[in-house]
Amino acid sequence: MKNIHGGVTAPKGFTASGLYAGIKKKRKDIALVYSVTPAKGAGTFTTNVVKAAPVLWDAKLTKESEYIQAIIINSGVANACTGELGDKNNLLMVEAVAKELQIPTSSVYTASTGIIGKQLPIDIIQASIPNLVKKLDESIKAGTLAAESIMTTDTYSKEYAVTCLVGGKEITVGGMAKGSGMIHPNMATLIGVVTSDISISKELLQEAISEDVKRSFNMISVDRDTSTNDSLLVMANGMAGNDEITEKNEDYYEFCKALNTVTTTLAKMIAADGEGATKLLEVTVKGARDKEEAIILSKSIITSNLVKTAVFGNDANWGRILCAMGYSGVEFDPYKVDLTLESEDGSLQLVKNGMATDYSEELATTILSAKEVKAIADINQGKSYATAWGCDFSYDYVKINADYRS
Repeated sequence: MKNIHGGVTAPKGFTASGLYAGIKKKRKDIALVYSVTPAKGAGTFTTNVVKAAPVLWDAKLTKESEYIQAIIINSGVANACTGELGDKNNLLMVEAVAKELQIPTSSVYTASTGIIGKQLPIDIIQASIPNLVKKLDESIKAGTLAAESIMTTDTYSKEYAVTCLVGGKEITVGGMAKGSGMIHPNMATLIGVVTSDISISKELLQEAISEDVKRSFNMISVDRDTSTNDSLLVMANGMAGNDEITEKNEDYYEFCKALNTVTTTLAKMIAADGEGATKLLEVTVKGARDKEEAIILSKSIITSNLVKTAVFGNDANWGRILCAMGYSGVEFDPYKVDLTLESEDGSLQLVKNGMATDYSEELATTILSAKEVKAIADINQGKSYATAWGCDFSYDYVKINADYRS
C-alpha cells in the first residue's frame, strides 16, 4: 500500500467540482462528487435522535437503492430541524442534480453542514447546479475544490488517498472530510466522502465501512457534541477491474486496510483541526480486559475538558487523566496504572503503579508543547488496547462558538 496525492478524484472514474454559490457570505459552499459509471453505495450516519433531512434521505437510499452515482454537498446550512419544507428542499436539490446529470433521483446522495434550523436557500442551490455539473473534472485540483467547498469552521481542507493491489489489480481509495466543531461522531457536523474503483458487493462494502468507522471516525472527539448531520458516504464503481469481492477473503481484508488508512488519516486531521485547537492529542489505553473497555477509557480521556485544558497549557497534570479514567464506568485497579507522555521531543513516564515518578516537569512541558502529543495509559489487566484522538481546549474555542451564527 502506498499514499498518493489526491482525494475523491484519485480513483478511476470519479470526478468532482466545488464553487461559491452564495449560500455563505464569501467562502466556497457547494460541492459535487460524481462517478462516471453507477457505483455501489454504503454509509454510516449519526445516532443523534435529531437527524437532518439529508441524513434521513441517505439512510433510506443506502438500504433501498441498487447503486449511487452522485453526492451533492452544501455548506453553510445544515437543513436540520427544518420539518417538511426541509425534506422538500432536500428532494429539490436531488432532482436538480439528477436532471442535470440525467441519472435517477435514487442514485443521488445529499449532505448538508452548517447552521441548524435554517431552511436551505434552494433557489440559490438550484441555480448553481448546472455550473457545478459543467465544472466536473477528474483532476486532483477538482477534488481539492470539492474538499474546500464543504468546509465550515475548518481551517484547511482534508483529503487523502492510497493505492494497493487487490486480485492483481491496482485499486485506489480516496477521501475527503470536513469537521472542526460539534465533533463527537457516534455513527452507527462531520461529513466524509470515500471513493474507490474497487469492485465489491454492496453488502460487503456496507459491512466494511460499518466496522471501519468504529476504529476511525468514532474514535475522535473535539467537544463531545454528536452532530445532527454526521454522515460517512462511500462509493465503489468497480473500474479497477478486479474480480468482484463477494466474500471475506484476502482481497476483502486488503481493501479494508486501505479503507482504514484513509478514514483514520482523515479522522486525525479533523481532530487536529478542532475549533481553536493548537495540537492533536492521541491517547492509547492498553492492558485492558477487552476492546470495549479500552475504547471507553481512551475516549473518556480525550473528551475530558480538564485534560484538554491542561494539554493546552502544557501542564503535565496527570491526575486529570486518571480522574477521567476513573469516572468512565470501567472498573480497574488505579494502583496498576502506568502513564507515559510522548512527542517528537521525547518520552517520559509520569506514573508508575498509580503514583508519580520522579519525572522532570521541564521535560514534561517540552513534550506537551509539540503539535502532536501522545499519552499511553497501561492499566495492566489484559491484552486489549484502543487509540482515540482529540485536541486541546483553547480560548479560541469559546470565541468561535460564541460567534458562530453572527
